[in-house]
Amino acid sequence: MSKVNRQEILDILKGYDKEDITIATLGSHSSLHMFQGAKAEGFKTAVVCEKGREVPYKRFNVVDEYIMVDKFSDIVNEDVQQQLRDMNSIVFPHGSFVAYAGLDNVENIFNVPMFGNRDILRWEAERDLERKLMMESGIRIPKKIKDSADIEGTSMVKFPGARGGRGYFVANSTEEYDEKIDTMLKRNWIEDEDIKEAHIEEYVLGCNYCIHYFFSGLKDEVELMGIDSRYESTIDGLVRVPAKDQLDIGAAPSYVITGNHPVVMRESLLPQVFDIGDRITETAKDMVPPGFNGPFCMQTLVNDDLEVVVFEMSARSDGGTNTFMNGSAYSYLYHGEPLSMGRRMALEIKNGIKEDRLEEIIT
Repeated sequence: MSKVNRQEILDILKGYDKEDITIATLGSHSSLHMFQGAKAEGFKTAVVCEKGREVPYKRFNVVDEYIMVDKFSDIVNEDVQQQLRDMNSIVFPHGSFVAYAGLDNVENIFNVPMFGNRDILRWEAERDLERKLMMESGIRIPKKIKDSADIEGTSMVKFPGARGGRGYFVANSTEEYDEKIDTMLKRNWIEDEDIKEAHIEEYVLGCNYCIHYFFSGLKDEVELMGIDSRYESTIDGLVRVPAKDQLDIGAAPSYVITGNHPVVMRESLLPQVFDIGDRITETAKDMVPPGFNGPFCMQTLVNDDLEVVVFEMSARSDGGTNTFMNGSAYSYLYHGEPLSMGRRMALEIKNGIKEDRLEEIIT
């Protein structure tokens, strides 16, 4: 299957009425602030939405055009793509878009202009590529454990793709790993083919900080937009139970993300934060040109040595951006006004049109 041809995308973009651009995405994940931010910058908005999932967009009144589908994966159907092109749409990717559309389809058959680098989405989804990019960048990451037979201490186990923490677990031995794999299979959280893709790494004990960056291709600059931490079930429920009672519950902790809350880091950690953002974007320019383009997230833990350890990345808008729909402490420092990630994305499109450089930030 041949990949989406960049020249064809540029030809589609060339045929668009730049005075009538629509910002479009799938109705899920982090789309609310994308729509609100697009409207704040004067764009029309369009949602591709499963029937029954349109309620938030109507209640918050952030969408102009609705493309209703039977299932989210229909976004790659040719008739839906044509509707998007007819609206002069630029699609903003997020985790649900990649998961439902399917990475192969995004790379090979989704012929609608997208903001960001569609090629880098593969590097987020495949753990070996993700690890390669981070190692080449020289940033601190957890030690990888090559085989479950080598587990000799507390280890984190996770699987490829945008799963929102579903199926992640901690194991202290090979036996515990095997038991928990069986449990995940019974709950249908993973499938047999997922097991060979399991990624096992050292468990870093520390506080969770998900750092949201924006790389401006127009300015060639990394911006720190916000930081969040996650509410995860059942692990957060378990830690609310007194230690003496936790063993009696008998529940296997899981890490399914159910919500996010905004946080700030102590100021002395920010040099590390900027260094991580600068390193990963410079490396990505060479390894996956044009590199990070627009929003991305580095998911980190900070240990008691005040070391920022990166354990995962999102190469598009991450769900934690929902915590600063009206801006964060950091986006305010940059722009002097409350600014969501969605509005920052729309602003980049607006500037790309104004500077006649839109093709530089579209794939």
